[in-house]
Amino acid sequence: MKSVYFLFFLWLLAAPTLIKAQQPCWVYFTDKKGISFEPKKYFDPKAIERRELQGIPLNDPTDWPLNEQYVSGVASITDSTLFSSRWFNAVAVYATDDQLDRISRLPYVSEIEKVELLTSAVASLNDFDTTLSEDNEEILKNQIKSLQGDLFIKAGINGKGVRIAIFDVGFPGSRENPAFAQIISEGRLIATHDFTKRKGDNVFWGKSHGTNVWSCIAGKVGDKQIGLATGAEFLLAKTEVNREPFSEELHWLAAAEWADKNGADIINSSLGYTKDRYFPWSMDGKTSFVARAANMAARKGMLVVNAAGNEGTDSWHVIGTPADADSVLSIGGINPETGIHTGFSSYGPTADKRMKPNVCAYGHVVVSGSGGLVTSQGTSFASPLVAGFAACVLQVNKGMKNMVLFHEIEKSGSLFPYFDYAHGFGVPQAAYFVSRDKKFIEPTFTIVETTDSVNIVVRKDLIRKADETAEDSHDNDLIGEKYLYYNIMNSKGVLDSYYVVKVSEPNVVNLMRSNYTSGETLNVHYQGYTLSYKF
Repeated sequence: MKSVYFLFFLWLLAAPTLIKAQQPCWVYFTDKKGISFEPKKYFDPKAIERRELQGIPLNDPTDWPLNEQYVSGVASITDSTLFSSRWFNAVAVYATDDQLDRISRLPYVSEIEKVELLTSAVASLNDFDTTLSEDNEEILKNQIKSLQGDLFIKAGINGKGVRIAIFDVGFPGSRENPAFAQIISEGRLIATHDFTKRKGDNVFWGKSHGTNVWSCIAGKVGDKQIGLATGAEFLLAKTEVNREPFSEELHWLAAAEWADKNGADIINSSLGYTKDRYFPWSMDGKTSFVARAANMAARKGMLVVNAAGNEGTDSWHVIGTPADADSVLSIGGINPETGIHTGFSSYGPTADKRMKPNVCAYGHVVVSGSGGLVTSQGTSFASPLVAGFAACVLQVNKGMKNMVLFHEIEKSGSLFPYFDYAHGFGVPQAAYFVSRDKKFIEPTFTIVETTDSVNIVVRKDLIRKADETAEDSHDNDLIGEKYLYYNIMNSKGVLDSYYVVKVSEPNVVNLMRSNYTSGETLNVHYQGYTLSYKF
C-alpha cells in the first residue's frame, strides 16, 4: 500500500499530541467490481445531451458508484466517513494512525492520501457599498463593453439553453434580488445544494460573495445589465465555510460531480487555494487535489472557469489552484482606468511554466448586492464575466466541445496571438464569434535593426496626443490598446520577461543586442497587430 503525504505541517509540529488524533484522508479503492450502472437514470437529460454532443461515453467507469462493501469496510474502522467520489473511486475520512494502519491492510484499498488541516480563502477582496456615481456607471457599462458584449446583446445572444454551475460561499438574498427576478420566475434556477451542511437546498445563507458573482454572470436590474448570460440556467452550490479544514476541496469535488450529473455545461469557481495550503512551486496543475478534480470535470465535457487569484501584490504573487490546472480557463483581472493588469491580480506562469492566466476581464466591477448595486473588486468577478461570455458563445455553437470552446475564447483575446503572464491572451472579444469576417490589420509598428540594437518604432499617426481628452478616447482603451506590449521568449517557449509601455513617441523601445542570445524571440503587440523577431 502506498501513502502520499501532503504538506501536513500541523501534524508534524504537534506529532506527540496528535498521535491519537484523527487526520483527514482520502482512501482509494482498487476497483469497482460487481457494480451496475444505468446512466440514463443517473444523469439529467442535459448531462446526457452534453456527453452525446461531445462524444463522451455515458457508461464510463469513473461515473460508476463505489462498491458499497468497500465503503462499509472502511466506515466500520473509522468514526467519520465524509464523502464518496465516483470520479476518483475514493472515500474521504477522518481517521487515527491506528485506524489508517488497519484500513491500509484491507485488500481492496490501493492508496491512502493524507491531507493537511489548514484553511482556504475566497479569491476576492472585500466589496464596498456605494451609490453609483458617474464613474461607477461607466464601470458598469464598460465591464460588458470591454468584452464587446453589446454585440451579443444586439444579436439577442444571452446564454439561453446553457446551464451554468456556480461554486461559492453562499447566495443570501438572491431569491429576492431583482437582478435574478426573471431567472427565478422562469424556473431557470434548476437546482441548489449546500455541500457544507448537507441541507440540500440551503445555499441562501452565508456571505454574499456568491450572490455578487452570480450577478456578474447573469444579473440585470431594469435596464442595467451586469452580466451577459441573462438567459442561462443555473445550479448553485455552496462549497465554502470560513476556516473549515480539509472540507473545501472535498466540497469542490462533490459539487463538480453533482454539476456533471445535473447537466452543467460551464462551472464558474471564484475560489482559490494558495499559501494556507501549498507553496508556489505546488501550483503545477497536478499537486493539489482540487486541480485534479477540475481537470476531471473538464474530461466530463464541462468548461471550468476559475479566478486566477488576488495575490499579485503579496509575497505569494502567483496564481492559486485550481486556476493552475491545464484544463481550467483561468481569468486574470484588469483595471478599468487603464485597461491593463490590475495590481492585485495574480501572475503566471504555473510552476511547470505553462501560461496562466489564459484571458482576463475587469477586476473592478459593479455587482448586485443585498442593498442594491455596489462596486467590488477581485478576480472573483472577472471570472464570472468570462463565464457569462462563454455561455453566449456556447448558445450559438451548440455541441462545441468544451476544450474547443476553451481555445476559441483564448483566440478571441484582445492580444492574441501575443500573451504574457499578467494578461494571458487579453480580454475575450465577442466580434470574434459574431462577425466572422476577419479584417486585415495594418501594421502599427515596425522592428528596426541596427548593428547594436533592435528598436520598436510606432507609426507616427497612432501616437496619442498628450492633451487628448477622455471624450476623444477610443473604445479600445477599455482593453489597454493604447499601450504597447512586448516580451522576451526563450528557446523553450517560456517568457523570461515581459513589459507594458505607454506610447508617447515613435521610438518606443530600444533593445541592445548584447543583452540577448541566439534563440531568444522578441514578441510585440500594439493596437491589434503582433510581430515577432528572432535574435
